[in-house]
Amino acid sequence: MKSLQRFAEAQVARVWLLLVYVFLYLPLLFLIVFSFNSTRQDGIFTGFSLRWYDALWADSRLVDGFLLSLKVALVSATFSVVLGSFAAFVLVRYLRFRGRTLFYGLVNAPLVMPEVIIGMSLLLLMVFVQRMVGWPDRGIITIVAGHTLLGMAYATVVIQSRLSEVDRSIEEAAMDLGCGPMQVFFLVTLPTIAPALVSAWLLSFTLSFDDVVISEFLSGPGVTTLPQVIFGYARRGVNPSIYAAATLLIAVVSLGIVLYSISMLRRQRRLDRDIRELARPVP
Repeated sequence: MKSLQRFAEAQVARVWLLLVYVFLYLPLLFLIVFSFNSTRQDGIFTGFSLRWYDALWADSRLVDGFLLSLKVALVSATFSVVLGSFAAFVLVRYLRFRGRTLFYGLVNAPLVMPEVIIGMSLLLLMVFVQRMVGWPDRGIITIVAGHTLLGMAYATVVIQSRLSEVDRSIEEAAMDLGCGPMQVFFLVTLPTIAPALVSAWLLSFTLSFDDVVISEFLSGPGVTTLPQVIFGYARRGVNPSIYAAATLLIAVVSLGIVLYSISMLRRQRRLDRDIRELARPVP
């Protein structure tokens, strides 16, 4: 009776998981299919065509928005990881200092604060500074600053969790062998937390590339990111060129995930092979 009950629970869990995947990925499937639609009909597939991909390449707003979003995401993700690493080191390695609670709260505030509030407050700050010193104008610099503020909070959490697990005895052993603090950091600590740095960079890049709320507040005339362009098109009606752009983004992300999975699988196979060779008895 108990085995039958466990079997039923397992089947229910599988069905529930399948429904979740359908809910998440079926809209993406429809988007990909209708990016090849021959007409602008919404919800009716009238035939296969690549006309919307041709229209995408001819749409300078989408292309320029993509290039701008790519530049902003690359810069802001790099700044976020650097600043997040500093904040994580302070929080993990210095457990007691005056203002630690305030510093911890300020670092994590963007995680729980609505992006509308962040964007509005940054807009007021940028306008005040621009009126006082004449710089910066609303544009790519202000967008990078806003995205860095948001990405730094996420990067700090990721790096802090990994840094707290680092065995300090390894660093102390390196210092006992003659390494200086900088050598210990670059030769011991940095390689240890490198996966967390990569994860934090990818997360910050994704948040920046996908952000539309903060970009709306901080962008200026002639400076429009790809999410802003797509959002503007969506408000005016269905534009199948958006479907084509989204399909290409999905294809790039999927290809990156597949390549990363293959590389990790090969790395694990090499590691297992090396372990087997080391465990082989010496004749």
